Amino acid sequence: MDPIYYVIYGMLLLLSVFGLKVGVSNDAANFLNSSLGCRAGSFYTVVAVAAVGVLLGASFSSGMMEVARSGVFNPRMFNFHEVMLLFLAVMISNVILLDVYNTLGLPTSTTISLVFALLGSSIGMAVYSKDIATDDAPLAAYINTSNAFAIVVAIFISVVIAFTLGSTIMWFARLLFSFRYTRAYKYIGPLWCGSALTAITYFAIFKGLKDSSMLSPEMKQMLNADVGVTMAWCWGAWLVVMAFLQYVCHVNTLRIAVLSGTGALALAFAGNDLVNFIGVFMAAQTSMDIAANHVGEVSSMMMNELADTTIQANPLYLLTAGLIMVASLFFSKNARRVTETELKLSSANTGKERFGSSLAARVMVRYALNTARFIERVTPKPVADFVGRRFAPLSPEEETGTNYDLVRGSVNLTTAALLISVATSMKMPLSTTYVTFMVAMGSSLADRAWGRDSAVYRITGVLTVTGGWFLTAIGACLASFCVALVLAYGGLWAVIGMMILALALLVRSTLLAHNDKQEYKLLDVNKDAQVHEYGAAAAGRLGRMVGIYNAMVKALLVEDRDSLKRLRKKTRSIKQDLKLVKENEVLPTLSAIPKDQADRGQLIFRIVEISLSACDCLLTLVKAAYNHIDNNHTGLNDAQAKDLLALTSRIGRFYPNLLDMLKAGNYSGIDELLIGSEELGQEFADCITRHLMHNAADESGMRTGILYLTLLNETRAMVSHAFSLIRCIEDLYKG
Repeated sequence: MDPIYYVIYGMLLLLSVFGLKVGVSNDAANFLNSSLGCRAGSFYTVVAVAAVGVLLGASFSSGMMEVARSGVFNPRMFNFHEVMLLFLAVMISNVILLDVYNTLGLPTSTTISLVFALLGSSIGMAVYSKDIATDDAPLAAYINTSNAFAIVVAIFISVVIAFTLGSTIMWFARLLFSFRYTRAYKYIGPLWCGSALTAITYFAIFKGLKDSSMLSPEMKQMLNADVGVTMAWCWGAWLVVMAFLQYVCHVNTLRIAVLSGTGALALAFAGNDLVNFIGVFMAAQTSMDIAANHVGEVSSMMMNELADTTIQANPLYLLTAGLIMVASLFFSKNARRVTETELKLSSANTGKERFGSSLAARVMVRYALNTARFIERVTPKPVADFVGRRFAPLSPEEETGTNYDLVRGSVNLTTAALLISVATSMKMPLSTTYVTFMVAMGSSLADRAWGRDSAVYRITGVLTVTGGWFLTAIGACLASFCVALVLAYGGLWAVIGMMILALALLVRSTLLAHNDKQEYKLLDVNKDAQVHEYGAAAAGRLGRMVGIYNAMVKALLVEDRDSLKRLRKKTRSIKQDLKLVKENEVLPTLSAIPKDQADRGQLIFRIVEISLSACDCLLTLVKAAYNHIDNNHTGLNDAQAKDLLALTSRIGRFYPNLLDMLKAGNYSGIDELLIGSEELGQEFADCITRHLMHNAADESGMRTGILYLTLLNETRAMVSHAFSLIRCIEDLYKG
């Protein structure tokens, strides 16, 4: 066998391990968010329960491996060489997609990516292998069209089903419990929790075990026999256990139900999504085993055996994959940083909305409001009053500080686990990310977490996330199609080049991804150290802005377009950083600030607002200078350049003194600086007056004059904001 196939095999193994690590790190929030959102346990308790579920799910996922091996394409139509290139194209395109989507911050689905990458790669390899002149077989013969269509339909229909079931079950659950659920829980807690655990047991264990490679055929037959009677006994046993724990041991069984749902969802995630990470590698291993037993040239051997033989996955590989996933859960920083998207979109009170407004969302909310008004008119008043009482929200005094309560947490986890487990038992891959997400969105809608003031933004968020699926599908199909053609027609050098590209992207994503993420935390206004740190950060950003301003003036005078372009990018980065600080630190801090610290909270808010205003002035300056030079207009004349340099020099002498005051905490000389700033403001006014008195007759002088006036006016405004910022920081430090 040609050594290149062993190289491809090793590359597929490396990409699979990387996929396991990144996939779990990015998707851990799917099965952790609900438990953490309702605080069913500490972080490590929740992760430990999820780890057990992941290990069990990995061992049960053997049946799903058929999807990567023959679920999308028809192996009989390809030879060994083409199949190995097909698998390599799938994994390389997935790495490229992951890097692009992470860079752009777009949502991804590993399931959709795998299915459509297999589809695109199969089509590309079919175009390569099909002899147009002599081959009468249609292109569709190379694709397992019926199965591929069923998989695609299952993925997208599951989204609708998940949202519908999540909202329906949550509505009845809230009608049963109300938001003050403790009273109803006393009487029906064992029944509710016992039923939830019975459902989890049936779907996550019986359905999952049915395809496990670790069970003998006799054991599987025993599990499938008399399922109804077995589940009836199981329900009775859970009912007794839950009643004993609740009434005798005084244990909150809702927490047990939520944690059990976390384990079941983690099990379903591993059982369903493991094929996304190692399915292609295991299919390639099967192909290598078939080729090793073949006598003669293997590259042209048709892969009929790959389609005809049902091969169980090696339990050792499944267990190893499960251990890698568990290690990622415990040690990956991305896994610990639970994503905020689902929690913010499903919480009733999140402060600033993450997403904006869209036309589709506004129309949907408008029709929903009209429908609600119609239902309200036709519903008998006693019924409407009863439902209204059951859905009456908690008062501020009754709030527990969680995103939602244990009732909604149990609904989210149980419903999502059931849907994913059912799909797994039917060998239908679906996106666990979006099933979990849509169940949570449906339950939050039914739970009235989306009010009139937030519904438009929440729906926009849901539409934004779901729109990412279509981008993922199209991108995966096109990318793998192109990569497959490059590998097929490019030969050995194309294979080597694509491997180098994939390895480079792996290194970039692994080593540099942490630089793209910034931690934000609430400020404790009672701790002077944190307040001083906030003020020092604001002063640091001011120093960066002054540095950019000085560099901008020098670049403008020498007409250095590239430097101005880089300075424009840096200024936009500072502005984006300020916006994130405002949204993720300042606004959440203000919403939780004690009343006796309202003045300090106001100063914190003013500092970030003044910083944004100063940055806006700087961005206007840099953009005006860049556009002027980019359009090849005439630069400043000697008089304008002389005045601007003199003013810049004066500004440069002010800022070091201001920053030194901040570092030393000594503001004794600030009054003198303020007097100097007033004189500086007068100098700006004099320069503007001198320029206005000079009437530029030609168009070139007019454009330069507009630029010069913009520079003077925006610089004066930026200086004014800078001194206001220093005053606020001084007041903040003094308390």
